Amino acid sequence: MIIGITGSSGAGKSTVCEILEAYYKVTIINADKVARKLSKRGTNYVIDIISKFGKSIVDENGELKRRKLAEIIYNDPKKREELNKCTFKYIKKEIERQIKKAQADTIIIDAPLLFESELNKICDKVIGVISNRELQIERIVARDDIDYEDAEKRLNAQQTNEFYIEKCDAIIENNNNLKSIKENVEKIAKTYGIEKEVG
Repeated sequence: MIIGITGSSGAGKSTVCEILEAYYKVTIINADKVARKLSKRGTNYVIDIISKFGKSIVDENGELKRRKLAEIIYNDPKKREELNKCTFKYIKKEIERQIKKAQADTIIIDAPLLFESELNKICDKVIGVISNRELQIERIVARDDIDYEDAEKRLNAQQTNEFYIEKCDAIIENNNNLKSIKENVEKIAKTYGIEKEVG
């Protein structure tokens, strides 16, 4: 079974995935980690991005300047769409490769842009993680070391909670109540037949 976990930035997807990884027999494929791996110097992905955005988005060592790229795409919807189109192609290929290698009966794809990349089409079920907007902004500020306005700008460029409520098969609210999150995960795991780890 392939289950997608999605939600906007700062919603708390990582917490849900950590619970699943700790207590259930699952393999987690994290789309952001896949993207970082693909972003190493000299990869076809980086060469492709340079051809579209210019050499200013890599440093003197040829490493991708992720913050610089984020500034560009969160200020220009057309550039964001162009980057996403390029990124999705490479990420989908690598995720599909990892799925073939995975040993667990349940594979979790943790992807903020699950629907936009059409990775939802290979999922049997999709879980949306949502959160209070102010809490999301606080998390983005702390995680990415950016100011409130930049965090808000990033969130404004993403889907709303209503989008995930409408599109996903199940919803988990992550407003820092760990007990409630664990209970929701357990309920969904039982419904979808995700096996618990023994012990």
